Amino acid sequence: MTVSNTSSQGYADDSRNDDVLIYVNGEFYKRDEAKVSVFDAGFALGDGVWEGIRLVKGKLIALDEHLDRLYEGANSIQLDIGMTRDEMAATLWEVLNKNGMTDGAHMRLMVTRGRKKTPNQDPRFALGQPTIVIVAEYKLPKPESKTNGLRLLTSTIRCSGPDVFDLRLNSHSRLNFIQALLQAINAGADEALMLDPYGFVASCNSTNFFIVRDGELWTSTGRFNFKGITRKKVIALYDQDGGTVREKDFTLAEVYNASEAFVTGTLGGITPVASIDGRKIGDGRPGRITQHIADLYSNYLSA
Repeated sequence: MTVSNTSSQGYADDSRNDDVLIYVNGEFYKRDEAKVSVFDAGFALGDGVWEGIRLVKGKLIALDEHLDRLYEGANSIQLDIGMTRDEMAATLWEVLNKNGMTDGAHMRLMVTRGRKKTPNQDPRFALGQPTIVIVAEYKLPKPESKTNGLRLLTSTIRCSGPDVFDLRLNSHSRLNFIQALLQAINAGADEALMLDPYGFVASCNSTNFFIVRDGELWTSTGRFNFKGITRKKVIALYDQDGGTVREKDFTLAEVYNASEAFVTGTLGGITPVASIDGRKIGDGRPGRITQHIADLYSNYLSA
């Protein structure tokens, strides 16, 4: 299975990543030597939380917001990270410094319940120490994603409410989203658009979704989406710029008749959407308002 040039998670290859050092529980390893136990709760059960954090010009973007989400998620599943927020922040910078990274990097911070006595579901079989892994890599979105836009397919897999699976938890378990993405890939698309249990548009499988109608920016209410950090920043930036933002229920019919669409995420920032279910959005090219929002976001990153 090849990665599309316009995958929302695609990035430009960088040979420097061959030599990055991976942090595992206080030690650094070459990428081919970094390992966790087969009894690890994350490997066996997806029992853990994670964050993706972007490094731009010496700045970890929205670090406080990412740590808020990490620690709230860990607390909600009764997972003791074993580090204070300040210690975790210092560890992230240690990883970057160890790898000599100052710009254009993306970090994946992963925390699991740790090694277990046996690979079962019961958290009481955990041996007491969490597993903390930090992978820092040079990652920049492929330019094709910005110039061509993404092709989305509406998946039959629905986004869930917090009584089923709380999307505000950045859980290691992503199987439902992987299933949705597989449907999209098998149909020749780049990412899956997902509806909520009532049939309204919720989000994509790994990003948050926006449309433009009559100059207004629409996104879903947040009851059934990730409420991502980049999403929140885009809403604030467009509002501060004098634009109108509506967090509301809307349907596929309204999406098909939008003038523009785009998705937001930590790695890609703002990525245009060219088509949904084989239907062009607008003229099928990145739109004027999408580009304006991308410029606002770029200015924020550089500030």
